[in-house]
Amino acid sequence: MMGIRYAARTDLGMRRNHNEDGYGILEDDALVLVADGMGGHAAGEVASGLALSEIANFYHRACHDPKTEWWPFQHEANLSEVENRVLCGVGLANLRIYEASAEKGRKGMGTTLVCAAIAGDTITIAHVGDSRAYRIRDGAITRLTRDHSLLEQFKEINPSMTREEEQNFPHKNVITRALGLNDQVEVDLRTHDLKPGDRYLFCSDGLSGHLEDEEMLELTKNTADLSVAVSELVESANAAGGADNITVVLVHTD
Repeated sequence: MMGIRYAARTDLGMRRNHNEDGYGILEDDALVLVADGMGGHAAGEVASGLALSEIANFYHRACHDPKTEWWPFQHEANLSEVENRVLCGVGLANLRIYEASAEKGRKGMGTTLVCAAIAGDTITIAHVGDSRAYRIRDGAITRLTRDHSLLEQFKEINPSMTREEEQNFPHKNVITRALGLNDQVEVDLRTHDLKPGDRYLFCSDGLSGHLEDEEMLELTKNTADLSVAVSELVESANAAGGADNITVVLVHTD
């Protein structure tokens, strides 16, 4: 397996009084998670926390227990072992959040998710909602996920939409897919080849909503200390308004 280094931070932002974001990193299993909960105070935190814990626990056990009889969902023959682990973990988390949403005060709670599993010289990325994954390679940044949001759908119809128009779009915070809204969820899943020197940036929309992709690139591509780069990303998002919670995980492949 390719060696990895990482740094991570979650921040309240400038306008929120509680943090519904969260991240998880399983070093031994090379798994990275970022979740952005929704549903109001407490409920959003519960949803994102459930997503992180359920996926991490399932993935860890699946890595070390070769039997699959205990899996909550069947293997898909067209997917690799890692892809099946990721997809099953996300499906389980979705079901747990959906069940928990029946409790008083938690109706309609859910969470976005971006999840990355590194195995050998590949990285498998799953996502639901508008939390994102980026790859920084050879001095360029590439977004590896497509937001499940009304704004993204509108941008596809109107590709010339400016950044100012995006900021003023009346439904820019409306997502079309999230964990926990139904007992099943559609997950975008893709596997990419790794190269030594790649950097992968995983974030909630508290970061991507304030910074252009090129701004993220400039803050991350040449900074040797990953924790410094992560702090600069968070501080830049706060300086640009900090309208939401901000969560960033930066991974470097050696």
